[in-house]
Amino acid sequence: MENLFSIEGRVIVITGGTGVLGSVIASYLAGQGARIVILGRREEAGRGSVDKIKSEGKEALFLRTDVLDEAVLVRNREEILGRYGRIDALLNAAGGNMPGANISPAQTFFDLDLDEFDKVVRLNLTGTVLPSRVFLKPMVEQKKGNIINFSSMAAFRPMTRVAGYAAAKAGVTNFTQFLANEVAAKFGEGIRVNAIAPGFFITEQNRDLLTNPDGSYTQRGEDVIRQTPFKRMGKPEELCGAIHYLVSDASSFVTGTTITIDGGFNGFAM
Repeated sequence: MENLFSIEGRVIVITGGTGVLGSVIASYLAGQGARIVILGRREEAGRGSVDKIKSEGKEALFLRTDVLDEAVLVRNREEILGRYGRIDALLNAAGGNMPGANISPAQTFFDLDLDEFDKVVRLNLTGTVLPSRVFLKPMVEQKKGNIINFSSMAAFRPMTRVAGYAAAKAGVTNFTQFLANEVAAKFGEGIRVNAIAPGFFITEQNRDLLTNPDGSYTQRGEDVIRQTPFKRMGKPEELCGAIHYLVSDASSFVTGTTITIDGGFNGFAM
């Protein structure tokens, strides 16, 4: 029981690991003794994160990927297995949005760009399903493993504007429950599937939506703060505790759940 939260030596793969949230989580988990594999498209950012982790005496690897290309993901998997021999956890942090998949206050539903809507759904939902399928295979062979998906507050509350992103993240939450049941029934209790649903954190994706150039909140940012009992945005490092819990054996009887990390936003009441 004394090592319940230990993740020392575990091989943790993070898609979208070059983003604001993914890079902070990668650095934290490496500091806890895990061996981190950052998968992403931005090579310079990925290698920078790896260099920082290695400078602190920890182990990390960057591999360029495409979460919508199964062949690339399989090559990533084989390279990871060749180096470490196993994969203990997958964090599906890749995702994003596109302007055409949103509906601005000056637009109506008829202005929704269906091509960009499809792209956003594919990036966030298929971009979670496909890596899960690829990296689940060694977990099945090991009879132990862990998948953590990234959902969103938009999965639970019908927010204005983000039509494509919200639909995709609702799908991620549902897929998390589906896959948790599927793998437990077919492959046993050693493999768990859960998700986190971050509240509002300032990232490259939403910075312009929530903040003005001078750092003050936009009207939308003010609306978020008004409905957040903690009266502030989240800090990236505040995701790390829940991730650590889900990756570790401390959550060995937890599967199919989505943990909200939102300063109370989802439970806000007038």
